[in-house]
Amino acid sequence: MTLPAAPQPINSYRKYWAQRFGTAPFLPMSRAEMDELGWDSCDIIIVSGDCYIDHPSFGMALIGRLLEAQGFRVGIIAQPDWNSADAFRELGKPNLFFGVTAGNMDSMINRYTADRRPRSDDAYTPHAEANKRPDRAVTVYAQRCREAYPGVGVMIGSIEASLRRIAHYDYWSEKVRPSVLVNSKADILLYGNAERALVEIAHRASRGEKLSEMRDIRGTAFVVPHGWLPDAEWQEMDSSVVDVPGKVDVHLNPYEEIPEQAAKATAGNDPAKPQVIRIESREERLAKRRAERAKTVIRIPSYEAVAHDPVLYAHASRTLHLESNPGNARALVQGHGTRDVWLTPPPIPLSTEEMDFVFGAPYARNPHPSYGDAHIPAWEMIKYSVNIMRGCFGGCTFCSITEHEGRIIQSRSEESILKEIEEIRDKTPGFTGHISDLGGPTANMYRLSCKDPKIERSCRKLSCVYPDVCENLGTDHGPLIQLYRKARALPGIKKINIQSGLRYDLAVKSPEYIKELVQHHVGGYLKIAPEHTEEGPLSKMMKPGMGAYDKFKELFERFSRQAGKEQYLIPYFIAAHPGTSDEDMVNLALWLKKNNFRLDQVQTFTPTPMAMATTMWHTRRNPLKRLSRSSEKVDVVRDGYRRKLHKALLRYHHPDNWQIIYEALIDMGRGDLIGHSKQCLIPPTPPGDKAAAARHRFGQQPLSRGKPQGQRAPAGSPRSSGKTFTASAKPAAARAPAAARAPAGKPAAAKPNTGRGGGGSKPGSKVGRSR
Repeated sequence: MTLPAAPQPINSYRKYWAQRFGTAPFLPMSRAEMDELGWDSCDIIIVSGDCYIDHPSFGMALIGRLLEAQGFRVGIIAQPDWNSADAFRELGKPNLFFGVTAGNMDSMINRYTADRRPRSDDAYTPHAEANKRPDRAVTVYAQRCREAYPGVGVMIGSIEASLRRIAHYDYWSEKVRPSVLVNSKADILLYGNAERALVEIAHRASRGEKLSEMRDIRGTAFVVPHGWLPDAEWQEMDSSVVDVPGKVDVHLNPYEEIPEQAAKATAGNDPAKPQVIRIESREERLAKRRAERAKTVIRIPSYEAVAHDPVLYAHASRTLHLESNPGNARALVQGHGTRDVWLTPPPIPLSTEEMDFVFGAPYARNPHPSYGDAHIPAWEMIKYSVNIMRGCFGGCTFCSITEHEGRIIQSRSEESILKEIEEIRDKTPGFTGHISDLGGPTANMYRLSCKDPKIERSCRKLSCVYPDVCENLGTDHGPLIQLYRKARALPGIKKINIQSGLRYDLAVKSPEYIKELVQHHVGGYLKIAPEHTEEGPLSKMMKPGMGAYDKFKELFERFSRQAGKEQYLIPYFIAAHPGTSDEDMVNLALWLKKNNFRLDQVQTFTPTPMAMATTMWHTRRNPLKRLSRSSEKVDVVRDGYRRKLHKALLRYHHPDNWQIIYEALIDMGRGDLIGHSKQCLIPPTPPGDKAAAARHRFGQQPLSRGKPQGQRAPAGSPRSSGKTFTASAKPAAARAPAAARAPAGKPAAAKPNTGRGGGGSKPGSKVGRSR
């Protein structure tokens, strides 16, 4: 078995015979719709946890239309009743296979808050109705597909399956769970941006090949017997070799006596006889090394090992991330009992032409008619936005985008993007000339890439911008500036806002871009994400220091003044991230007060599967560095009291948070921060408590609400229970770690969607947009 280095373009396959039925106005969700199209059956049925919106920002529509373009008849089962298999028989038996997805979001992120409380809404459901999908939807749906039609192939994908492709820590059950392949009993898993693998699998299945026999496709995972190798040329390597120095040869001692047998053997050689020495060229040596590497699989510690050993878990996580560049990644294998879970190397990114092909399908750009006029928050959020690229090379440890979409940026052409803007103008009801966003996982990585393709293929860095922007990274924002200008010039387009998260450490490399952005594309407020102010947590997040923020702020304000506009930055922050001390959070709160920010939305760190920060949370080790039993320990904010305190410090100004902050400052010996001076964080009495203020004026101590001052709540008490303040009532996809209000005396900011978080997503890409 040899994985192809140059895959077949997805728009070059010969179409399946069923293409004669033409294009469906909407992919059918019922037998009646199939009858109208003249179909007697579906070739492929997609099961999803989201409602069906025929728009490229929604995964089921994107892959459904892609398969339709290959000639296949594709049906949709959206948000089925999972309590029985009946709903999974709605469209009959698929000719080829079921494709199962949890939807644009991980089902656990969708259903629960950072404090594990059930959410009361679902942005991807009509009327935002909650509880329309099960926990761990991929596993449940796949099992029901098996029950509905035994023997039919089952493929799983989406961000939920992608981030659970190996053994992973599960925050909601607080244990390490096996690969989703094991419990779902699926034939094959597609991870990452799966268009390339999906198209190949569909065509091979149409020729009679079973999903369970496809073992040579990049970007897939599958279960095999323990020790299985594709052929005799493959070799297995232990993962400990990948992350530690190799064997060092001992220098020969010139004075060492040669043993008698060795001396006789040496004497037997005729020095007069010519010895043939072949010198390999550098190119030959590299080619040989690449050939060996292409047929090497790295065995990472088994599920049973990582489930009980935090150091081995951290090591497996680090190895997975090191083997993530499609240009040099090797296959991975992890034992699960008597079987192995195999991961082929990551998929080759789509070319610009292929991206245009995917986004240029004839989408209806509306929810399925069966939903009527139902309010669907996710659709309302993105129906006037355009996704211009995918991928992110930022490498933020709390974010899922790198693990899912990869570091290599895949951009659409100007023509494709401008055409979609015109389609929004001409086809989308209610359009008034305002495009809400031109972006992707980040606002300003369009067409950015490594300056040298050879360096890009061989690079194993986890981030292109941390600790500093790599000297090999191209940072020319010129193509993006030109795109903005051409989009603004289209007839009927009055305003284009940029709401995707801005990578400001890249933006400062192009002041011209900041000027263009500030003067034409900021609607009064621009969101950026420093995430923290202190070096400790920033180093664990792989985020830049505040120097880049200050430089960007200076340019932002200068160009705003030049444009005669009063505009503000809205910074976002994360509470309780691994590596954050109580003192770090106090310093962040002091920075917020000094800069006159008052946070509106607040979210604590949520450990999502496969993220590097989740590895820190679970293991208390730092996988960003080489690991050993004695390697660096990471401070993890796990107990309920500290999580509540860190969250409260982000909203130091709120009266409800005064008590816990007051007591914490006393415990920390920081009573100097209690008072009325500018250097103080909180007043000596609760805001609005006139009785307490009167006691303070007469020299009396403020009353404690619940326990004597200077003492921590005992274990098991409400303060240590892990409960925190109620989460924002905004839709799940719109929640952000923390959004700051405008400075005092200024109008309040409209709360923008961030689409961020480890396993969450903002609709606007197939599987989510996050920093």
